[in-house]
Amino acid sequence: MTTPLNRQIVLARRPTGAPRQDDFMLIESPPPRPGDGQILCRTIYLSLDPYMRGRMSEGRSYAKAVDIGQVMVGGTVSEVMESRHPSFKPGDVVLGYDGWQGWAVSTGAGVRTLDPTQAPIGMALGVLGMPGLTAYVGLLDIGRPRAGETVVVSAASGAVGSVVGQIAKLKGCRAVGIAGSEEKCRFVVDTLGFDACVNHRSGDLVGALRLACPSGIDVYFENVGGAVLDAVLRLVNPGARIPLCGLVSQYNATEPVRGPDLRPVLVNRVTIRGFIVSDHSDRQADFLTEMTRWVREGRVRYREDVVEGLEQAPRALIGLLDGRNFGKVIVRVGPEPARR
Repeated sequence: MTTPLNRQIVLARRPTGAPRQDDFMLIESPPPRPGDGQILCRTIYLSLDPYMRGRMSEGRSYAKAVDIGQVMVGGTVSEVMESRHPSFKPGDVVLGYDGWQGWAVSTGAGVRTLDPTQAPIGMALGVLGMPGLTAYVGLLDIGRPRAGETVVVSAASGAVGSVVGQIAKLKGCRAVGIAGSEEKCRFVVDTLGFDACVNHRSGDLVGALRLACPSGIDVYFENVGGAVLDAVLRLVNPGARIPLCGLVSQYNATEPVRGPDLRPVLVNRVTIRGFIVSDHSDRQADFLTEMTRWVREGRVRYREDVVEGLEQAPRALIGLLDGRNFGKVIVRVGPEPARR
């Protein structure tokens, strides 16, 4: 069988403001060959996530920026096609970080074998992967919700926010979402089981949140920033906790963003803590045990936004940053292996 060319999407230039299609470039080359202690993987699914916008820009951050001409970074589910590594064999399905390309060589560091009989393999990039772990750690370890409290989460229909609210419900809390359309709000309430959801584009956000949170806000899981954070801060209770996961409303900003009035943070002794999920790998075993059970029992539901073809990844990332996605965005790069 003739091995196809390796299609890769590289960063062509650093975007100013919102990314554009011509900030990316598709190139083709022969697939790499594995050396001793390496595996050759064929990408099946590629994860798209908001953090990728930060990797396209220079500047101080928690991770190195993608160099011009370098393959865009991203989590992947792949099939091992050739192995010169004792821990992997051809046919294994693995979770890795091979980025925006069809084929990749890996040393096996950070690669985890998946069991396709336990759950659909694409879920390893969503509810059973990094977004799910982000929700789990951010809410339980930093938000520390207690039964009877009100938990509010922005970007509530997204990969992280949708899981945050469902975990809050499992812990006996009132879960209130904030989303960007009436359709998304209906999904959050009717399908995911939140108690309420507020459309932040509908006008009086503070008034709508006040109605949805009659006892104030005890935990706010922050994914958006800007005007949404400003509205939430007016309703926080004394001792509130704010896990700061993301600020997607600011990622494409070309000028300094005007921040919210932080006096309520002082007056109410609010704790805001930023966190990066890669610092919490010690929680992965507990997360996988609990989340796998919750998903299997139907207590946590999820939605995937599947994009067909690697060449569509730039368009899909641009749409994600603009809030056009619905659920976890993954790109189907290649076919799933046949079940044995």
